[in-house]
Amino acid sequence: MCICAKYAVSIFSGGCCGSDEKTYTVGGWAWAWWLITDIQKITLEIMTLQPKCEDVETAEGVAITVTGVAQVKVMNDKELLGYACEQFLGKTVVEIRSVILQTLEGHLRSILGTLTVEQIYQDRDQFAKLVREVAAPDVGRMGIEILSFTIKDVYDKVDYLSSLGKSQTAAVQRDADIGVAEAERDAGIREADCKKEMMDVKFQADTRMADSKRELEMQKAAFNQEVNTKKAEAQLAYELQAAKEQQKIRLEEIEIEVVQRKKQITIEEKEILRTDKELIATVRRPAEAEAYKMQQLAEAQKIKKVLMAQAEAEKIKRIGEAEAGSIEAVGPDSLHVLLYCHLYPFLSVCSNDIPQL
Repeated sequence: MCICAKYAVSIFSGGCCGSDEKTYTVGGWAWAWWLITDIQKITLEIMTLQPKCEDVETAEGVAITVTGVAQVKVMNDKELLGYACEQFLGKTVVEIRSVILQTLEGHLRSILGTLTVEQIYQDRDQFAKLVREVAAPDVGRMGIEILSFTIKDVYDKVDYLSSLGKSQTAAVQRDADIGVAEAERDAGIREADCKKEMMDVKFQADTRMADSKRELEMQKAAFNQEVNTKKAEAQLAYELQAAKEQQKIRLEEIEIEVVQRKKQITIEEKEILRTDKELIATVRRPAEAEAYKMQQLAEAQKIKKVLMAQAEAEKIKRIGEAEAGSIEAVGPDSLHVLLYCHLYPFLSVCSNDIPQL
């Protein structure tokens, strides 16, 4: 009995009957004849390879060096495992790795000649995928499976990639500067728009505030005007009423003065009559007394009318002064009407009763 390794495939060949049939066993155990059965092993562990192609000219004639990392292993499918046994049975792991590495480097070199430096450098994943797709059929016919393949490094000795990087950096820097300038421009425009909106809002607020203040001032002015009007009307009414009351008082005073003057005239008339009677009775003869009496009566009558006229004139004067004071409060337009109404009766009396001298 033979115990097989877990990560290896054991190939059993030969036997007591001279059979050439091979038996593949992965892990586990199998029967084997001592000194008769031939037992060989191939590892199934993953092998890490680092293919490297130095100074390979690309499609543009630029010599570059490319290194990669590949993960490969022997496939455990029975048919494909037979291919691997045909190719690598009896070889060491180092020899297997060398064969696979040379195959990968050959495909890598051939693919590099069909691409530009920019395609290789800028799209490494696509380049690695292309290498896997091209190399997979060849290594598959050897029973090998490519688990992964990646590009590790790409460089050159003439600073082509450095110049390309500088140009790309300059282009990126240029685009960045343009982007910054455009962003600053947009920020400036936005800031200006915000300032304009702020000024518009402030102007609208100031306008509304000014309108409210103006309306308030107008309302206050209207209220003040109404109050002043009411005050003026009240003051005017008070002054007018006071003038009327003053006029009434003055008129009453004039009436008292007229009554007193009339009483004085009556007393004087009685004194004249007494004197006339005394003269008639004691001094003159009856005829002369009669003539003298008539004369005295005429004189007395004349004096009476003159005194009456003077009293009325004095009354009119006093009334005119009182009405003049009231007219100043009431208004000058009523002067002629008041004078005419008050003077007309007295003027009529004076013109009819006073004798012509």
